[in-house]
This record gives sequence, C-alpha cells and structure tokens, in this order.
Amino acid sequence: MLKTNAERLIKISVMGEIASPTIRNVYTVSATGSPQVLPGVGGVVYNLRVGDFALGWEADHVEPGVSVSNRENDPRSGQAANTAFNVLACVGNQAIVASGDGKGDQGIVTGKHGGIEHVMVDFSKEVLEKLLPGDKILIRAYGTGLKLREYYPDIRVFNMDPSLLEAWGLQPAGEKLLVGVTHLIPSAIMGSGLGANQTYSGDYDIQLFDEGIVEQYGLRDLRLGDLVAIVDADHSFGRIYRQGAVSVGVVVHTNCISAGHGPGVTTLLTSAGGKIVPQINQNANIASLLKLRADI
Repeated sequence: MLKTNAERLIKISVMGEIASPTIRNVYTVSATGSPQVLPGVGGVVYNLRVGDFALGWEADHVEPGVSVSNRENDPRSGQAANTAFNVLACVGNQAIVASGDGKGDQGIVTGKHGGIEHVMVDFSKEVLEKLLPGDKILIRAYGTGLKLREYYPDIRVFNMDPSLLEAWGLQPAGEKLLVGVTHLIPSAIMGSGLGANQTYSGDYDIQLFDEGIVEQYGLRDLRLGDLVAIVDADHSFGRIYRQGAVSVGVVVHTNCISAGHGPGVTTLLTSAGGKIVPQINQNANIASLLKLRADI
C-alpha cells in the first residue's frame, strides 16, 4: 500500500445547497454555427449518474446527479465560502443531506465544475427522487494536502479523498507509479480551463470536434467518472502544456456543443517529469471503484 500523509489531514465540514438549473442565454451556438436550446448545469438530474456515457445526450455541460454550491455571500469576502466549498471538497468525500425529505441520506462527491463553481454529488436513484433545489448538503471535506510520501513532489495529488486513492490500487514501479485509466487524452485537444493558475477546484474540457482524433483515441465511449490520463499536460501549479508530463483526472460532466468545450476533467494526479505511467483498464471508473452503482 502506498504511504501517504492521510493521518495528518484535516477533515472539515463544508456546506452547500442544491443549485437550480440556470440558462444564461437561451440559445447556445455550436462549433458549427447551429443555435440550439439544451439542458445545462445545475439541478437534480434523475437519469444521469457517474458510470453513464458522457456523450450522446441532448445536453450541454450537464452535471450528473446533484449540483451543489454555497450561496453564502459575506460583504467583506464575497464568494469566499463557495471558493472554500469547491477547494476543500474532494472526490470520494462523504456527502449527507441535511434538510428536506432526504435528510440523513448519504452520497459521494464525484467532481467539480469550474466557471459555474459547482460540486457534483452522486446519490442513489431512490434518494434523488426525494431531493429538491435548495436542500442543504453537508460534505465531510477530507483530502486537501494529501501527499504520496515516496513520490512527492514528483507526483502531486489534488482533489482526492484517501479512500479513492486506496480503491484505485496504484502500483509502484521503481521511481514511477502505474496508474489505471480508461483512456489516454492528447493535451492538444484540451480546451476550456486551460491556463488556470490552480487545479484545486474546477475542471477543463476535452474537445471532441476532430473526428479523426476521437476515433484514434477511442473517445466515443467516454463515461462520467472515468479516470483518464492527459499526456503532455502538467497540472502542478495550474494547467499547462509540458512535453513528457502526465496528468490524471476524472470525467465530471457531459459533452458540450460550444467551441473549446467538451466533457470536463477534474485533476487528481500530476507529474511534471512523467513519473506517472498510465495503464489502460476499462474498469477505472469511480462508479466501479467506489461501488456507487450495483449495475457497474
């Protein structure tokens, strides 16, 4: 088992509420110039969860399960509470419904979405039926500051509960680490979110507008919750192109029609010096690793 500093991490409560769906502009213009009206971010999504396909929906940036944000607005610090909510919540954290008909029911954090600054939480279908926009969700935030003792700082960890790291089953290989992923993604097709100066929140998008690249890398079967390796990408202090670097993240929202956008990826691991060795494993999906669904 990999040695970490998990025993030194702080576990802290962060609270948000289920965000209503939002539409900023009625029409979204596609990369081919076609105006379309589609469901997007926010709300309780009843028929889309981690483990489902990220492509093929009549949707744009739809977030699986439940979208949560902190709406506290301190005049002195603005949106600082929602920033903390997004930074401290980690994939794999326990989430507990704190109000409404689902009070006491539990779910798992599955990702973060930048721009809208939402945290996504997976609940069973039975729980989803009880939930409403405005219901409070408590997250036991745990994972920020997680380090791999033998590999730090060559391999940095972000946004990950230690329970996910353990379930993932990463394998040491000398100075490198074998990491199970479903797909390799060339950094050349990464879009929205590129250039952010930190990767402790948010995501960035896989552009799927080039049919040849989609076919070459087998990206048509991308699923929400897939763990994917982005080649020649360094996320150590933001998202940049760097030859030989490897970053690994989780697919967090559906495909998009807008130029520069696509399925979003929240960062979990990065190595500027290529110390991560991706290993293709079709079961490398958090729905399977964290046993979120009986049918996967």
